[in-house]
Amino acid sequence: MKQILQSLKTGITEVAEVPCPAVRSGQLLIRSSRTLVSVGTERMLVEFGKAGWIAKARQQPDKVRMVLDKIKTDGLLPTFESVMNKLDQPLPLGYCNVGRVMITGGGVANFEIGDRVVSNGKHAEVVSVPVNLCARVPEGVSDDEAAFTVLGAIALQGIRLVQPTLGEAVVVTGLGLIGLVTVQLLRAHGCRVLGLDFDPAKLELARSLGAETVDLSAGQDPVAAAQVFSRGRGVDAVIITASTKSNEPVHQAALMCRKRGRIVLVGVTGLELSRADFFEKELTFQVSCSYGPGRYDASYEEKGNDYPVGYVRWTEQRNFEAVLDMMADGRLNVKPLVSHRFAITEAEQAYELVGGGGPSLGILLQYPDQTAKTDAQVREQTVSLANSTDGSQTIDRSVDWEPSTATVAFIGSGNYSTAVLIPAFKAGGARMKTVASAGGVSGVHAGRKFGFEATTTDTASVFADPAINAVVITTRHDSHASLVCKALRAGKHVFVEKPLALRLDEIADIQQAHAEARAAGGNPIVMVGFNRRFASQVQRIHQLLRGVTGPKSFIMTVNAGAIPAEHWTQDRQSGGGRIVGEGCHFIDLIRFLAGSPISAIDVCTMDSGTGDTVSIQLAFHDGSIGTVHYFANGTKAFPKERLEVFAAGRVLQLDNFRKLRGFAWPGFRKMNLWSQDKGQKACAKAFIDAVQEGRGSAPIPFEEIIEVAKASIEAADFPRNRP
Repeated sequence: MKQILQSLKTGITEVAEVPCPAVRSGQLLIRSSRTLVSVGTERMLVEFGKAGWIAKARQQPDKVRMVLDKIKTDGLLPTFESVMNKLDQPLPLGYCNVGRVMITGGGVANFEIGDRVVSNGKHAEVVSVPVNLCARVPEGVSDDEAAFTVLGAIALQGIRLVQPTLGEAVVVTGLGLIGLVTVQLLRAHGCRVLGLDFDPAKLELARSLGAETVDLSAGQDPVAAAQVFSRGRGVDAVIITASTKSNEPVHQAALMCRKRGRIVLVGVTGLELSRADFFEKELTFQVSCSYGPGRYDASYEEKGNDYPVGYVRWTEQRNFEAVLDMMADGRLNVKPLVSHRFAITEAEQAYELVGGGGPSLGILLQYPDQTAKTDAQVREQTVSLANSTDGSQTIDRSVDWEPSTATVAFIGSGNYSTAVLIPAFKAGGARMKTVASAGGVSGVHAGRKFGFEATTTDTASVFADPAINAVVITTRHDSHASLVCKALRAGKHVFVEKPLALRLDEIADIQQAHAEARAAGGNPIVMVGFNRRFASQVQRIHQLLRGVTGPKSFIMTVNAGAIPAEHWTQDRQSGGGRIVGEGCHFIDLIRFLAGSPISAIDVCTMDSGTGDTVSIQLAFHDGSIGTVHYFANGTKAFPKERLEVFAAGRVLQLDNFRKLRGFAWPGFRKMNLWSQDKGQKACAKAFIDAVQEGRGSAPIPFEEIIEVAKASIEAADFPRNRP
């Protein structure tokens, strides 16, 4: 299928061929008929992409500070690679979609196949969207009109925050698409409206929709005009829908308002507020959040948990419905707002118009009528990347792959996968066969960049492909265990990015699948991406400790940094929590260096609400002890990881995988690196070599992987508030 992607590195917009997205539980798979270009938002993205490095930095000062902090702790090269990988990710554009439901995911009850719906889906022939971000289109509302629903909901949410009453005088600053919809919805509320803009054509359109106007390009004074408009009292409210870096719109809004007036920012402006402007009149100022309550709440948007209507009357979905109702009965007329129409195949011309700054308003993208095709044809989920002619990397068909070659499929192609794991596997000599992703876009990017032969959104096809002998799993944590079991039962070797599993019953399932594979005559390798044990400096520590016969003491300090409680990694069900999700790395590292099974665990947890500031004490059968200090209450300006080893009157200290020092260690003083080496390449290479050699000896013993997984879960579930 075709989808519009934009490069944040170059600003180039392309119509790419992408596999159809997979439909997940609680989602709708929608065949698009129309999408609306949000000119203001999408122009900013295009301009950011086309900007030079200095201009990009000026637009993102917070990100620049993060980069500088990372350089201090991780070094220049890893930071540069991280930034380049982030900018290299293609950005799917669009959020105003109309189409018909093709397939309903599990648990969906209020929509049926064939329903005409609006959603915040992307500019793509097929989109997969959570149900709470969809609404059914009433009869009598055309697809062209329905495409304005999401923008209408943005305008409506700003109005709801203003809380207008019948007869009030309201100023709308900025008469783009959202501003012109805002004018109409305010008029429907019974308000008198004054519109401000620099564009005479938009001002004329606003007047035709019932507003009085001020032409800023002609030098008209908006404050004086607002004073006259409000009969000398000052306006009741100002809604700012403009996009500018200037602070002037907010300052003008304050001057135009009456005492205790309300100002709501829907657009983007400078926010250097004057206390005097607000103090004397006791003005209120609020920033509106997109479509309404529920926006950016994963529980509402991703998990489909609706807010009770008795407590939250207007959610983003119910705002969609309200806008559609206004269109259906004629109180919201968006037909005059359409300025251009393009077929999806001509989308690059549309974005030339957006980026060029020429006159435009509502730009609609039209999609081909797919009624002649079956849904199965539309949902073709694999795109071959071999022999491509679009500038992407290709597979040389003349290469004869040896039967013992590690032929790899990746399931998951997120940031860590494309920045670290996929390059490591490619450098290690693996045959890059297939990359599978839920949405398709990241898979296409990874496929082009790293020379995969195909990209797909059909995960089942990976397990069914006899050419694939190894599967790499880099999806969200809650899918790891089930995918590991599927890979084992399909006769594949499996490399899974940590954690192996989130629950003890999942570990039992993996053990069962592994035992079944061995009983069937297979010798599957199961490996977790515990890369730190493969780091060059850790390998040196391991070598030095071989000469120590007595027990050892380990202190691992992790300056993990804070992550919001609502982040998916903090969710015990989906992310496992940070101890299971990341702390397992450090339990494994100490287990590796101790060289002895864990005999006991004790945990002390700071009462921080998230349970991610902990000290984990480990005891080993040989008498060694270890402590993992996993702290989320530090600063990113401090290095993330430090390991200290005390043994036989000597000490080893490893700082952030860059500086290793030995104290009183015979024949060893230091081993320093120019840049971090956390062992990712060596870890991938060890797995690839094990697959290709067919020796059946895993780089990390299966029993040890199971031991660390159980220990991590035990540490995360350790009883709190013990006497």
